[in-house]
Amino acid sequence: MNKLLLHPAAKPLIFVLCLLPFAWMVYGAFTNGLGANPAEYLIRKNGDWTLRFICIVLAVTPLRVMTKWNGLARFRRMLGLFAYFYVVLHLLSYSWFDMGFELGDIAKDIAKRPFILVGFTGFLLLTPLAATSFNRAIKAMGAKRWQLLHKLVYVISGLGLLHFFWMRAGKNNFNEVFIYAAIIGVLLAWRVWNYASKKIGAAPPAGRPQLSKR
Repeated sequence: MNKLLLHPAAKPLIFVLCLLPFAWMVYGAFTNGLGANPAEYLIRKNGDWTLRFICIVLAVTPLRVMTKWNGLARFRRMLGLFAYFYVVLHLLSYSWFDMGFELGDIAKDIAKRPFILVGFTGFLLLTPLAATSFNRAIKAMGAKRWQLLHKLVYVISGLGLLHFFWMRAGKNNFNEVFIYAAIIGVLLAWRVWNYASKKIGAAPPAGRPQLSKR
């Protein structure tokens, strides 16, 4: 599997696959295939794909560690940028179709409706992650500070889930919310377990003080 993941054609193929939801929406827009309310369809579909890509990004490290498919790591940055791509489309769809790009009305709506405020906060937090997803940014910031900044993805996943929950609360439809909550919960729980396991493994055995290195 690692050979396939490291193949030169793997990245272009994943890139095309990540663009398929966008291509399908464009096709639907030109063929009147977006249902009775195209604006709502575009807003919600782009939001759905944002949350899906966040889940996929969070799944890369557990899959890489458990399967030893180290080649997965080379796709994580691209997948994260696609999460940002779809959240930008989500925000643009809302700003255009719902609010007509009236910035004053958008600001009032964000302040008035908590679920939009939470979603917009997630977008703001995701922006510096997308802006620093390049080698020059890592060199400029230093690896430790870069890694600390990119841990915001855990907060963003929670905000995205809360945004989705509040949106579905109006229709009392939580089936998909529970699915995403379970996926994100498992992926975050794995990280806690993995971190704790490393700490326990690194600790010296009881009663045997660790020798200092000189």
